[in-house]
Amino acid sequence: MVKLDRLMTEQRNEHTMKLDEMTPYEIIQTMNEEDYHVVEAVKDALPMIEQAVLRATESLEQGGRIIYVGAGTSGRIGVLDAVECPPTFGVPYEMVVGLIAGGEQAFVKAKEGAEDSFELGKEDLQKIKPTSSDVVIGLAASGRTPYVIGALRYAKEVNAKTVAISSNKDAEISKETDCAIELLTGAEVLTGSTRLKAGTAEKMVLNMISTASMVGIGKAYENLMVDVRQTNQKLVTRAENIVMEAVHCSREEAKEALLEAKGEAKLAITKMLLKCDIETAKTSLSEAKGKVKVAVSKRKIIE
Repeated sequence: MVKLDRLMTEQRNEHTMKLDEMTPYEIIQTMNEEDYHVVEAVKDALPMIEQAVLRATESLEQGGRIIYVGAGTSGRIGVLDAVECPPTFGVPYEMVVGLIAGGEQAFVKAKEGAEDSFELGKEDLQKIKPTSSDVVIGLAASGRTPYVIGALRYAKEVNAKTVAISSNKDAEISKETDCAIELLTGAEVLTGSTRLKAGTAEKMVLNMISTASMVGIGKAYENLMVDVRQTNQKLVTRAENIVMEAVHCSREEAKEALLEAKGEAKLAITKMLLKCDIETAKTSLSEAKGKVKVAVSKRKIIE
């Protein structure tokens, strides 16, 4: 395994050697300038990110899951993306899962040493019974975290699809999959603090993977969140706004359609676009695998 001090993420940043002498404005200005490298690193990795999206989309289409595995900041970023998918896309919490070394309590309080165990990574993944329909995405800024490597190796044993995301070139976890995303964000402003540029890059990539794969299975109409869950008043209003935007109707018409569709914005939109009854809209959506535009175009062809 590559020694920690040889990793790019552990090198000292020549632009911040006098960090402790900078004014607050100079510090944040420097951090802002360094963050431009994050966008560049993600852009350079787009071809491999696309491959990850294709794997994730295929898994979701097969009824499988996206499973993030990480430790520390990487693990928290994975859990964060996972828990935001149900309210955004109306999917069950089991569809996108985040595993973090040390368990859920490690999200708010680090559990020292948990990330150093290959076996613990394997055991945590075993507990949720991965299958060949799932995609397991290993997250490690260093690219050498044993917990993540252990999980990726077990994922391959059960023929699950795998992806590795790191911030170092030729990372150890890259060797565990043929879909390796290496986000070369460079030395951190604060030496070794990968919650900064490396963490930001990871979050950007997970945003891409979850959003693009959910769109791929019909969780959007145009750029609208048509499967949003109405769990509070803000989201009730948002659902109404989504229907209004999609079909160019009044709020009262949107409310009426949502009531008939039992709160399902996608169903309400499909019904209104097709000018049909709710059962026909349901059937059309089902046949179109949840994609509104496909449902509408197919129905028009039939007619």
